[in-house]
Amino acid sequence: MDMKTTGSPEGCPMSSGGGVRALLGRQNRDWWPDSLQLDILTQNGASPDPMDPDFDYTKAFKALDYQELKKDLKALMTDSQPWWPADYGHYGPFFIRMAWHAAGTYRTGDGRGGASSGQQRFAPLNSWPDNGNLDKARRLLWPIKKKYGQHISWADLFVLTGNVAIESMGGPVFGFGGGRKDVYAPETDVYWGSEEQWVNEGVATRINPDEGKALENPLAAIQMGLIYVNPEGPGGNPHDAEGMARDMKETFARMAMNDEETVALTAGGHAFGKCHGAVPPDQLSGDPESGDLHLMGFGWATDPEQIGEGHITTSGLEGAWTPNPTQWGGDYFRLLFKYDYELVESPAGAKQWQPINPDPEDMAPDARDPSKKVPTMMTTADMALKRDPDYRKISERFRDDQAALDDAFARAWFKLTHRDMGPKVRYLGPDVPAEDLIWQDPVPAGTKASDSDVADFKAKILDSGLSVSEMVKAAWASASTYRKSDHRGGTNGARVRLAPQKDWKANDPEELTKTLSKIDELRGPLSMADAIVIAGSATVEKAAQQAGFDISVPITTGRGDATDEQTDAESFEPLEPFADGFRNYLQTKASVKTEEMLVDRANLLDLSIPEMTVLVGGLRVLGANHSSAPTEGMFTDRPGQLTNDFFVNLLEMGTMWEVVDESADELFIGKCRLKGEEKWRATRTDLVFGSNSQLRAVAEVYAEDGHERKFVGDFVSAWTKVMNAGCFELA
Repeated sequence: MDMKTTGSPEGCPMSSGGGVRALLGRQNRDWWPDSLQLDILTQNGASPDPMDPDFDYTKAFKALDYQELKKDLKALMTDSQPWWPADYGHYGPFFIRMAWHAAGTYRTGDGRGGASSGQQRFAPLNSWPDNGNLDKARRLLWPIKKKYGQHISWADLFVLTGNVAIESMGGPVFGFGGGRKDVYAPETDVYWGSEEQWVNEGVATRINPDEGKALENPLAAIQMGLIYVNPEGPGGNPHDAEGMARDMKETFARMAMNDEETVALTAGGHAFGKCHGAVPPDQLSGDPESGDLHLMGFGWATDPEQIGEGHITTSGLEGAWTPNPTQWGGDYFRLLFKYDYELVESPAGAKQWQPINPDPEDMAPDARDPSKKVPTMMTTADMALKRDPDYRKISERFRDDQAALDDAFARAWFKLTHRDMGPKVRYLGPDVPAEDLIWQDPVPAGTKASDSDVADFKAKILDSGLSVSEMVKAAWASASTYRKSDHRGGTNGARVRLAPQKDWKANDPEELTKTLSKIDELRGPLSMADAIVIAGSATVEKAAQQAGFDISVPITTGRGDATDEQTDAESFEPLEPFADGFRNYLQTKASVKTEEMLVDRANLLDLSIPEMTVLVGGLRVLGANHSSAPTEGMFTDRPGQLTNDFFVNLLEMGTMWEVVDESADELFIGKCRLKGEEKWRATRTDLVFGSNSQLRAVAEVYAEDGHERKFVGDFVSAWTKVMNAGCFELA
């Protein structure tokens, strides 16, 4: 396999770059300006999804003949096709790489990437250098996808095929959970970097301690177009052993893997298959997205005769890691420690390591002619497993304990391919493991509350002395951690009362502790998770009533309360908000505009433009601001009431705005045009709803006479959506 193998994020996740480029980086149109643009057909909310609006993938998957599908996949492993022959007569290693690279784009910084929507089919991922020739793997799968149709998504099929591949070669598998629903267009909300060149085009690693250069958050890969690290070494330097280990530890940590998982994945993945670097890269065609029309989406092609002879280049490295490339075992570590290795060049010119004077039995078969023997190889990334003291200690243990490696690899592979799936309740199929794993953020089952218990608590909490601001802020702090990217966070589990969330600066910890203590005191049989939501929602109802609108906020109960033992505190650290425009909170000024960070957070909350807009306006008048900006954006003389005053006063032309500090460009004063006296204070995330033409158009709707009730209704709908986000058990 050409696995370009592959530390926790620190600082603002938008700490580099600038403007919208820092949020989006280079997009498909930048890389492939001549490709057919279909955006015009998806305007006005038109979906590219061809499935019926009422299509239920969960129901379709449950009707799948799962065992027959696995049987067909196993048969495919050795059904070599002449247009792309299987190395060693077995496609297993090829499909493992496909599944690995589908899942390996996941990063903890923002939860984006991963296998859950089948993005490997689309640019830019389908044309990344690190995904070379995986277009053929997907085409090999097409007959099976065609056969099972809507009952198995491409996203699920990628991962399941990788599992079957491992099993077919005697490897250990921990389990499989389906439930990944396909999308039908590239995801444009993922920032892959701002570099204008791919890896191997003279671009240096994203980490350079000599220049004080750290890996930019939320990125995880070391170079543009890589899944993990450059296997030839940092920036292609095979002699930088310290830098190689540093890059691996940083990038794998940002993909949610510790050192043991990193070693197990590297060794386990490289127990199978080979790298491909048999011809110079300049003999290849372009990538799939830039390929000629008649190539039908194939990229990196050579002529059929060369392909038949195995003259293929993917990573540029050439050779197998072990003498048994289609059989699970301990050969990888045995060879790594048995031999000294010398630096050589592949036929494609890549730097790799070859054992010195290997015994004949430790030679690998030729991929096309098993009667021939060729030397095995190691990448610079592989060599780090014995060069680095931390990795070496783990590697030696796995070398001497095959059972330990079996278990560690199976678990790490399961984590790799399921990390972005969210809670286990979303998993489908008979192979879902019974064991709860801490990275799945387990939550004990909750209990549906009775109407009388809810009503009793609402009466008590509204008479508790807690303010509208305090209860709304506590509920928002609990709910707004949700990320649609990997389905982490949200109100279920009430982890807002546990470390690290209870101490996040964005949550005003001292005030939050007081509020949660009172809720806990009064909640009776309710779970804390439910009680926090009910308290906030009851307050919204009261605020609406005080504004003259009798409206009920829908409340769904059944959330459970997680414990410290069920919470991997370290893994929640990347969820800490460095900016939350909904609360007018900004921890530190970044090169990305604060309004852009608001949009990014709204995207992770799965909000539309109107939903984002109405929530900001409502939260402002309810007093949900962070303590660092107590009055900014509170454009109302009746705080605590759910009115549309934010929009009315923002758009009122009697106010002129001045920036307080032009160097910071974050705080503004609104003065009366006639008298010059101060009326309001605002931040960028307030004024953007008047300055941006699209947001202003939405804000005007909520400011119009006669739309006061619409504002309240829309706020309640958006509020309820956020309160229930991530509560899949309640669906």
